[in-house]
Amino acid sequence: MRKLTVFNLMTLDGYIAGQGGDISWHNVDEEFQELANAASNSGDTLLFGRITYELMANFWPTPEAIRTDPIVAAGMNKSEKIVFSRTLQKADWNNTRLVKDDMIGEVKRLKEQSGKDLTILGSGSVVAQLAQVGLIDEYNILLNPVVIGTGKTMFEGLKNTIALKLTKTRKFSNGNMLLKYEPVR
Repeated sequence: MRKLTVFNLMTLDGYIAGQGGDISWHNVDEEFQELANAASNSGDTLLFGRITYELMANFWPTPEAIRTDPIVAAGMNKSEKIVFSRTLQKADWNNTRLVKDDMIGEVKRLKEQSGKDLTILGSGSVVAQLAQVGLIDEYNILLNPVVIGTGKTMFEGLKNTIALKLTKTRKFSNGNMLLKYEPVR
């Protein structure tokens, strides 16, 4: 059975993106880059909502991404990707499959298959929906020491409380904290 993990950068006040999707507050450095390089070559299948998919697909295949961040770009471009969207008409980033309906059923089927794990990047609406039905096995939150006041949370629309237990922490020299949580089952 495959594991479903979330990885998101988050502000101290709980936002994964600011107004209009702003992520300029991301506090990334060499330590983060090492983490990103390792993660991008994990072979995991990446899951996205439409907005995150469009942001990623508009950057990672570009010559600029390949020049400035070749390891992560290679990993992102070769990874299998699934985008969940009822409005997107096509997904033409290589190795991408578009799923227009029954996201929960599709994720259940994916988890039951053998193979590499599944990772959600960004995609707060996808996270909230899958968390609500207990399909997420681990949350990796890179807490950035910044407060932005308003934006998008990772759990917008969540209807039930989800109890989590902290399983690991890592402090970065720039003040970021990686927090790993698992649901209490």
